[in-house]
Amino acid sequence: MSTATAAGATTLDVEKIRSDFPALHQESHGHPLAYLDNAATTQKPRAVIDAVRSFYERDCSNVHRGVHLLSQRATVAYEQARTTIKTHLGAADSREIVFTRSTTEGINLVAWSFLRPRLEAGDEILISHMEHHSNIVPWQLLCEEKGANLKVIPIDDDGDIVLDEYEKLLSERTRIVGIVHVSNALGTINPVREIIKIAHHRGVPVLVDGAQALPHLSVDVRDLDCDFFVCSAHKAYGPTGIGALYGKREHLLDMVPYQGGGDMILSVSFDRTTYAEPPHRFEAGTPNIEGAIGFAAALMYLEDIGLDAVAAHEAELLAAATEAVLEVPGVRLVGTARDKASVLSFVVDGIHPHDIGTILDSEGVAVRAGHHCAQPVMARYGLSATVRASFALYNTEREIDALVTGLKKVQEVFG
Repeated sequence: MSTATAAGATTLDVEKIRSDFPALHQESHGHPLAYLDNAATTQKPRAVIDAVRSFYERDCSNVHRGVHLLSQRATVAYEQARTTIKTHLGAADSREIVFTRSTTEGINLVAWSFLRPRLEAGDEILISHMEHHSNIVPWQLLCEEKGANLKVIPIDDDGDIVLDEYEKLLSERTRIVGIVHVSNALGTINPVREIIKIAHHRGVPVLVDGAQALPHLSVDVRDLDCDFFVCSAHKAYGPTGIGALYGKREHLLDMVPYQGGGDMILSVSFDRTTYAEPPHRFEAGTPNIEGAIGFAAALMYLEDIGLDAVAAHEAELLAAATEAVLEVPGVRLVGTARDKASVLSFVVDGIHPHDIGTILDSEGVAVRAGHHCAQPVMARYGLSATVRASFALYNTEREIDALVTGLKKVQEVFG
């Protein structure tokens, strides 16, 4: 679905891609739907829908425990999905991939299974000012329990990490750095490789929140050398309720179970329980089997298109949308970092973002309006909320036109 041009650049056959997404072909309030809320969740291609349907129609069974054919097929599909995610993330071993419910659960798992046993009063956890709540609250809970301190890396007015200040904040008491790869509120792509290198020079492990990176960037966890990488399927065209945690094998082997239950044990008696090796040690209970299968189908769909082509298309959309939106009187961008993913966050003078989002919806344009579960970064800019248009591989310049037309309607209403 991507083609090479004479100049060597790669373009997407967007209309072909759009034909793969049934939900895009509907009207919203009498207008063609322009779905620009992809940072919240993406629409799903038929490849993912069909993979989930096939599981329920043909292979529906539990995994790891059944001796019958359907259970064997389900187990194979589930573990093949783990291998697909391992390959997509560049991990060395599929045993370094733990299925979770989400990015949020992945961060909580690392907080409670990896860091909690190592954390003491006076220790420090380092995060940035642009984190969303899922990469703030789990660490705060630990700090409250252990008497540790949460330190915050500042950002500048453009939304870039201040690396000099980051280096100053690393101390002998820093026990982990938790950093977002791509900001959901600003679109900033952080220099995570450099951040990890600096932390490792001090012997500090790093967790990368990759929720917004997965649909936009090629990720290679070994090249990054991160200790942990967390992500969610639904941000990258997969099902909701399924995510993955990558952890270096030596870390996972040294971590205690996060939850207890079936399928995470070697043996159980009333006197003592022994645990399975990772990743199953962290997957108690019946897993989201169809979600894992759909997750793998989504990543294979992305790989078939090519993430470089996706990134190039989305960069064009972001540039076009930025130019078009700034021509609307009263619009001000929030987040103008040097390196950005396809997230356009903005405010309009004198009009609340929720009113803007509501009127845009009436025009068929779906955007997010609010604090984006990132209240501290909103406060950094003196705001309670922004309007956020976020673009995916299936979006078009026609939809940018619809956004601008909708913004002009907003101004007419509030004129």
